[in-house]
Amino acid sequence: MRRLLDTLYTISGGLAALSILAICLLVSAQVGLNILARLGGPSLSFTIPSYADFAGYLLAAASFLALAPTFRHGTHIRVNLVISRLGARVSWALELFTLAVAGCAMGYATWYAASLMMESHHYGDKSTGMIAVPIWIPQVVMVLGLGLLTLAILDRLVESLRARQPVLTDDATE
Repeated sequence: MRRLLDTLYTISGGLAALSILAICLLVSAQVGLNILARLGGPSLSFTIPSYADFAGYLLAAASFLALAPTFRHGTHIRVNLVISRLGARVSWALELFTLAVAGCAMGYATWYAASLMMESHHYGDKSTGMIAVPIWIPQVVMVLGLGLLTLAILDRLVESLRARQPVLTDDATE
């Protein structure tokens, strides 16, 4: 099970990185077309339809798909000012509490995002750009990213319960 979860987190991080690369390529292509139009005049004026919309969808995909792997590797921003001064038992209890609350919050966020996605699909919501994209398509990635983050948080909670000590430390990178 550990190997499967780690593979899921790695794939999610890889897809996030590919989304960032796609943004770079898309924006670079449009900049190149803008330069071509400046140099060649109106006859060479081209644009990638809805490129800004697609760049936004890719940015959302990168952001949501990166949540689980960054959490797993301990690279989310955490403030350890208080927890570093607590004893091991209190620190562990606080970790269990925060992971449980975070798991519930992310579970709710995932459920709500999935409900929104299904509503968008039901009503046939589409984007307003030159290319009308069904809104549920980019929302699927948001739901997937939130679901993976929920899974990663619950995964850490189970690890902490099994270890009977805090597992979220400054050197949590794997």
